[in-house]
Amino acid sequence: MHDIEPYANWLKYYNPSLDKKSPFYGKEYNLEQYSDTIYGYYIDPAWDFMGSETLYIKILYTDYRAGYTVIEFIGEWNDTINNDVMHLKRNIIDEQLAAGINKFILIGENIMNFHGSDDSYYEEWFDEVEDTETGPDKLPGWIAAVSFPDFIQLELRKYHVDQYINMGGTLQIANWRTMHPQAFCETVNALITRRLT
Repeated sequence: MHDIEPYANWLKYYNPSLDKKSPFYGKEYNLEQYSDTIYGYYIDPAWDFMGSETLYIKILYTDYRAGYTVIEFIGEWNDTINNDVMHLKRNIIDEQLAAGINKFILIGENIMNFHGSDDSYYEEWFDEVEDTETGPDKLPGWIAAVSFPDFIQLELRKYHVDQYINMGGTLQIANWRTMHPQAFCETVNALITRRLT
């Protein structure tokens, strides 16, 4: 697990440690020192702690004008024991919502397991993005799960999380790393808009 790094090629477009509105503004990284672990396995020091011992994130890109953010995940998403969605919602999402973000793209390729529980935080998050209109298109917001493994999607559906997060089908975008971040966000927006209309 230590050799799985968050995608770094978009740092030239956006760096959360330099963004004054980011939850990770001012964070300094020692990329030579491995200290964070998931179930005893060290993870790359570029990942960010968001309150969960089993799920780490990296905010890869944020565009406040258009209302987009892209968040990559690693680890086990465990709502049963750790209430990971609560940590994500209270420590990261709420700050981004307050800064005008209403389109959330979640990259889930490195999520190893999902353990569901109550869906109230997902419902709250969904209601808040649906009630906001930002960006030039002035459309309601949304949450999209991109490239989540099939077995994770099955578990998410089992706990009815798919009522709140768009996933599967055309959102399995294998080549997202080859795209400019703005083009990627616009692609996902177009896919979601088609689904909603």
